[in-house]
Amino acid sequence: MKFRPCIDLHKGQVKQIVGSTLSDSPSGPITNFSSEKPASYYAGLYRDDNLTGGHIIKLGPGCDGAALSALHRYPGGMQIGGGITSANALFWLEQGASAVIVTSFIFQDGKIFAHRLKELAKLVGKEHLVIDLSCRKRGDDYFVVTDRWQKFTEITINKENLAYFSRFCLEFLIHAVDVEGKCCGIEEELAAFLAENSPIPTTYAGGVKNMADLYHLGEIGLNRLDVTIGSALDIFGGSGVTYRQAVEFNRGG
Repeated sequence: MKFRPCIDLHKGQVKQIVGSTLSDSPSGPITNFSSEKPASYYAGLYRDDNLTGGHIIKLGPGCDGAALSALHRYPGGMQIGGGITSANALFWLEQGASAVIVTSFIFQDGKIFAHRLKELAKLVGKEHLVIDLSCRKRGDDYFVVTDRWQKFTEITINKENLAYFSRFCLEFLIHAVDVEGKCCGIEEELAAFLAENSPIPTTYAGGVKNMADLYHLGEIGLNRLDVTIGSALDIFGGSGVTYRQAVEFNRGG
């Protein structure tokens, strides 16, 4: 298990947002943190500390410039997601992304758009594709959500679906959307299920509030899940985990 860094971009600015509020409503999303530093600053930080496998997520339009600046600061060091399609995936890889992250492009009307998934995997190669299966709970099941986590698909997080998607990608990125950005604790049921059933490397995100949560995730995740920390991290205005603690965690400290 290791800590993976992130850069979340909204309207070109590095932010931390409560995931379930990310919509186009007049009130806008609930924002926990807006940085005065550019995206490239964070990419440089991660590069200097040799943190790999992190991701840049473009949350809506107006983020391309900031994303490019981060990729150019740390070429080959970060994945990128947000609006990825077969038309632009190669561009982002050429600009320095280690992999592209896809969700909405491979779903239509709540179902798997299989020919798009196969097309994208063939285009970039399995080794350069990450599938984001971020999900929300409805009833007893976790459903994959798309379009900035606002639309439920018919696809549940189950063993069969994880096996199917794993045929096309290098790894999964899965946000527990109901707790994303809330620093209220991890979604234990989801994490435990992923640890037991995901056949490929998986990064969990959502709810981590302190170092105790980090170690607890390691336990229930059987040390098989990597983790992203956002709003709890001091470099994003949080008070639960310092960036140095996260770096030392990766170093076994």
